[in-house]
Amino acid sequence: MNAKYALPAILACTCAATPTLADNPAQMVLHDGFDGTDFAPSGHLYYRDNFEQKAGAIEFQSEVKRTGAGALKLSVKPFCPPGKANCSERAEIWERTKYRVPYDEGVWYGFAVKFADPIPSGDHRYLIAQWKREIGPKAEGDFSPFLALRLNNGKLFATVETNYVAPTRNGKSKGDGEICGDGETPVWFRPDTNQMRALVATDDNWNDGDGGEFTSCTNAIKVINRGNKLPTPSSGWIDFAIYSKPGPDGSGHIEIFANNKWIVSVTGHIGHADHGLGKNQYFKFGPYRAADTTVWTLYYDDFRRSPHCADVLSNPGLCPMK
Repeated sequence: MNAKYALPAILACTCAATPTLADNPAQMVLHDGFDGTDFAPSGHLYYRDNFEQKAGAIEFQSEVKRTGAGALKLSVKPFCPPGKANCSERAEIWERTKYRVPYDEGVWYGFAVKFADPIPSGDHRYLIAQWKREIGPKAEGDFSPFLALRLNNGKLFATVETNYVAPTRNGKSKGDGEICGDGETPVWFRPDTNQMRALVATDDNWNDGDGGEFTSCTNAIKVINRGNKLPTPSSGWIDFAIYSKPGPDGSGHIEIFANNKWIVSVTGHIGHADHGLGKNQYFKFGPYRAADTTVWTLYYDDFRRSPHCADVLSNPGLCPMK
């Protein structure tokens, strides 16, 4: 039987035993196949109850799945009141606070996602997964995710965010054929918020008309292209394996794999170091968008987290590190 509700109740679950909280949560191995009627104790995930999440619906269902008995269906509907500034619509799954990984440590995440039809094709802000730093009560500003998997014009791409670093040089618009040089990465500078966003990976449908905001270049974030593009949203289940290690001082490191193909390695300035930010990084996934007028649905399966690549990447032989 499928379990469907706007906000999850506390239900019985015949799942794997809950992992013991280690002195360092980064050393724990977490997983949830979404095969029951609630989150598995082994995953330490939850559906957050706040205003923006009221646009969402969550369903533990068995009709669409990648492995096992079931998968998670997450949807958002139009919800924001007319004229409400900066309102978003979300149905995101969060890591529980006490199991989050310290900001200065690296950890591997894995999850699979499938886009339901219709796949949004407009010029709009859509995210399917994001990694952020905790924001303390004394922090000033709104901090973008240091790593995000995004959708725009029906195309999948990944961005990395950090504090503002003076540009290598100004670039031309994408329409004018701007290409960053060796050791440089396309970037959108936002000095007014002390942030900048780099374009680090795209799918095969990406072209010069996309990503118009990435009009400059930086050498503070370096991307090694591993010879593969991100899968397209219409390609079916996409299984991600991602290494996340922020480093606003230039020591950051990200690896992105999708469907057992190595997409990119990213190093350099990754994440934020502003006063008042928290000590941990955290991951959340699910449809997140600016206010819109349609229903948007994604399916998720096979969440896992580990300090070891071999626990997350389904072909451990591809692991670039232990």
